[in-house]
Amino acid sequence: MSKTKLLQIGDITDRMRDALSGDFEIDVLFDQDDRAAFLAAKGADYPAVLTNGHWGVPDDVAAATPNLKVVSSYGVGYDAIDADAYAARGIKVAHTPDVLNDEVADTFVMLWLAVSRELIPSDRHARSGKWESEGNYPLTRSVQNRRVGILGLGRIGQTIAERCKAFGADIHYHSRSPKDVPYTYHATARDCAAAVEVLVAITPGGASTKHMVNAEVLEALGPDGFFINVARGSVCDEAALVAALEQGKIAGAGLDVFEEEPKIPDALKSMDNVVLTPHVASGTHETRQAMGDLVVENLRQWLKDGSVKTPVPECRHL
Repeated sequence: MSKTKLLQIGDITDRMRDALSGDFEIDVLFDQDDRAAFLAAKGADYPAVLTNGHWGVPDDVAAATPNLKVVSSYGVGYDAIDADAYAARGIKVAHTPDVLNDEVADTFVMLWLAVSRELIPSDRHARSGKWESEGNYPLTRSVQNRRVGILGLGRIGQTIAERCKAFGADIHYHSRSPKDVPYTYHATARDCAAAVEVLVAITPGGASTKHMVNAEVLEALGPDGFFINVARGSVCDEAALVAALEQGKIAGAGLDVFEEEPKIPDALKSMDNVVLTPHVASGTHETRQAMGDLVVENLRQWLKDGSVKTPVPECRHL
């Protein structure tokens, strides 16, 4: 029995490859010496694409795969995939929601604590011998009983809200419409920022949320406010964030994502009131394995009955 052709974009784990190899013949896009010639000759052979949230489906691949039926993406974000266009063509797009909710929420807590309690500079104070030579480290800001604003109250946003309750937080949120939750809704990101002391972005990326956190929003957050981004780098106007930090318009920031990853502005690297992590919010062995397993499950379910377990919202009707 012949195997189904699968085009792989980006890396996958040995576990994923082993699980797929019985049903799929896998070709790796980035292994091709002449990508254009490869796609011209073979693109029509692929009904299935395996990709991730970073690479998505590049334009040349989309144009060269007229017989595509399913895209299974590793990651919850899919702004690099034109899901509306694929849905219009009846192509199913799947992603990996829910399995990373806890890790991303925990990363928010880690960044919030680290920047509020000045973990990095106080660690440096202890290691450098300044505790002995200069005395105690200055007082920092408590995370207890703060007003926390969540931009994007989806699955991860609601998990973040649950985490915040442990700190006695008064929870506010902004999303496209109010939800049936016991939190305070704000119609705009600016209004949400103005009402809180900690603002976290966990909204999807894409054109509709590009620079949602801009100079006006940061100004509204104010000089005692902290901004945490565990969403997408595109959600925040990075130049405006640097300016707000340099001018003391906000107190600090905890950032896991950036506009031009893996590049990070030198200005952010030099600031003691900024904590930086290299897009690792879901980066645990356990969560990444669960994500990989779900990517595989979506492809195998499609092969079995034409459906996927976790379609993106645009494709749920298919």
